[in-house]
Amino acid sequence: MKPYEKLLLENKAWAREMVEEDPDYFNRLAHLQTPEFLWIGCSDSRVPANEITGTEPGEIFVHRNIANLVIHTDVNLLSVLDYAVNHLKVNHVIVCGHYGCGGIKAAMGRHDYNQVLNMWLRNIKDVYRLYQQELDSIPDEEARADKLVELNVKEQVLKLAKTSIIQRAWKTRNAPLLHGWVYGLKDGIIKSLFDMPPGSEINPIYAYDDL
Repeated sequence: MKPYEKLLLENKAWAREMVEEDPDYFNRLAHLQTPEFLWIGCSDSRVPANEITGTEPGEIFVHRNIANLVIHTDVNLLSVLDYAVNHLKVNHVIVCGHYGCGGIKAAMGRHDYNQVLNMWLRNIKDVYRLYQQELDSIPDEEARADKLVELNVKEQVLKLAKTSIIQRAWKTRNAPLLHGWVYGLKDGIIKSLFDMPPGSEINPIYAYDDL
């Protein structure tokens, strides 16, 4: 059996199990999507949003990329954010990084990953530059990487607050609340780093006054 064929068989078994437990499960799911949360996470296969939060399909709207980055020119990310905030009316946007992130570790080195990955990882290098003195003072490499994971999450949440999408929603409906989290691969526990409630102060140069 080919690996992808096993996935298809597992899917059929899962669907059958869900219907046995709840005959109306898929009918209900097909007609309803009212998630409370937008999850911006890492593409790492070890960090599935639904499983680590114990939530069901339909409860979390998900966007994933390498190292959970919020880039102001990323149309994919911004379209997900716009849809989640303005159409699904989510009340929480979570940026969740994870310790042991390969993207973070790659950005800390000087290896040439060729054009596309170099461009992507440079966004993390920019975070390192902002906090270089603090990070360089940490002698242990793993501890330094863990700290960069946390600082990267913080910077991505701040980038969310800089978007007109979030600022307009804060002004018109006093939502969503922004969260910065980190997931631990070694213990499965999510650490809450900080929150930004609606109306949080940001650098005035990024604030829109005519929304």
